[in-house]
Amino acid sequence: MLKISQPRSRRWQKLTYSPIIRQIQVFMAATRFIALLLWDRWRGGASSALKRKRARGLVQTLLKLGPTFIKIGQSLSTRADLLPVEYVEALEQLQDRVPAFDVDEAIAIIELELGASVGAIFRNFDPLPLAAASLGQVHRAILHTQEEVVIKVQRPGLRALFDVDAKAIYRGIQVTEFLFAWTRKYELRTIYGEFFRILYQEIDYKQEALNADRFRHNFVNHPDILVPQIYWRYTTNKVLTIEYLPGIKVDNREALIACGLDPQKINQVGICCYLKQLLLDGFFQADPHSGNLAVTSKGQLIFYDFGMMGEIKSLAKDQMIRNFFAVLRKDTDEVVETLINMGLIEPMKDMTPVRRLITFLLDRFTERPVNFREFTLIKDELYAMFEEQPFRLPAEMTFVLKALTTLDGIARILDPEYNFATSSQPFVREVAAGKGTGYLVGETLRQVKLWVQSPFQKPTVTDRFLAQLGKRMDTGDLAFSVKAKESDRLLESLSLGVQSVLYLCGAGFTLISSTILFVGQFFGWAIALLCGSGLFSFFCMRSIFRLSLRNRLNRIS
Repeated sequence: MLKISQPRSRRWQKLTYSPIIRQIQVFMAATRFIALLLWDRWRGGASSALKRKRARGLVQTLLKLGPTFIKIGQSLSTRADLLPVEYVEALEQLQDRVPAFDVDEAIAIIELELGASVGAIFRNFDPLPLAAASLGQVHRAILHTQEEVVIKVQRPGLRALFDVDAKAIYRGIQVTEFLFAWTRKYELRTIYGEFFRILYQEIDYKQEALNADRFRHNFVNHPDILVPQIYWRYTTNKVLTIEYLPGIKVDNREALIACGLDPQKINQVGICCYLKQLLLDGFFQADPHSGNLAVTSKGQLIFYDFGMMGEIKSLAKDQMIRNFFAVLRKDTDEVVETLINMGLIEPMKDMTPVRRLITFLLDRFTERPVNFREFTLIKDELYAMFEEQPFRLPAEMTFVLKALTTLDGIARILDPEYNFATSSQPFVREVAAGKGTGYLVGETLRQVKLWVQSPFQKPTVTDRFLAQLGKRMDTGDLAFSVKAKESDRLLESLSLGVQSVLYLCGAGFTLISSTILFVGQFFGWAIALLCGSGLFSFFCMRSIFRLSLRNRLNRIS
């Protein structure tokens, strides 16, 4: 058998785990990284080289913490519009550079699960992993029937690790909700439950195979979407054997162009594919990062991973359909109403800031790329969002938004001029033409009719006057006195500054007292005061962060 270099051992790659030690590992890793970021900011900000160093450190930390946290890093790696480029480039390593485990372990798992030797099952088996992911690794092989396949083998000990991580994260949520009561409105426990429900599903490869078959059936009439065939005879809960379909990574724009493919067209195929999944099928791939998507030489989009799938209830799907067509019509009231119905916005006493923010987004960014400098025009709305925090994240929408934000990150790589309205046109035309069984039913039919009619509905004189008045207010041509608001903001910033100083003094006093008591060998009191110092420091960092955010808003003018 071919010898390969053994992967470096990780702390989480073992069969037994201590919950207490694991919680300490997670807490220490998070504290260290946050402290480094605060240190960089205190020193005047981080250079590009320092950001790269911190990003590499973050990647190593996530790799050490294991699959649960690697999943988080993979999602962040697609958010080039939210994270510095240095972090995005470093986190991209998590898509396909997760360390492999010992090939002997992989072979042992295959033989145990399938009940036969590798030689008896496969004509040829490549011991070098084709790729390693957070939950498993894949090997190429050839069956005795000459078919090329890929065998996905689950990492050993994952269920035990998830059990421990689930307890550690739940404990963190409990502490967070105890210290910061305002976080309870974000339903962190519900989101936590949904996250681990799907995570446990991902380590059931039979369920993944069923998902793949269902997904393939949904796209049986779409030749531009490919799903590998499942070899059920060689599939168990821990081993998955699928058809080998090679392709170019979906976010490798240069390679796609070199093969004569149009990245803009591929982007359009991906957007329309996801609109169908979300609005028509109600069954979607919830983890569309670049490691799970590829493109054939003919421009077909390949889906590889079906472990993390989401389902949308009929009521939520109807609201999403209404929201989608309302965005295309630029109907602010309908968008706000559907967001409230989906639980993404909590009604405020005055919904005007929310409506103006959504109108601003619909007018400017549905047909062209986002330009964050233009947000200077809605400074007051941003303040209202900061103060009342009306946006929510219900558990049933968590993975819908995760999929959309991940896909959006890839879309902006493929097409720097990407805009949602243009990319979704093929899907809208297909639905409007009634292609496919049962497309034009219920809410979809009603919304298509409204969308078709909207260009022919002329606004009244009053509508035009109010719209023009709103635009003049947005651009600053028509302004009202806001002295009182500015004074309130100044006082709130001053209050945050005073809080930061008081917390800092408390942290320093308790730290010095702890040191004195430690020298005097009063260890119990010393440890108690040291914990108090840590708590003061935490509140101090929180106040500094809020003050920094408020100052950034103040600089928008």
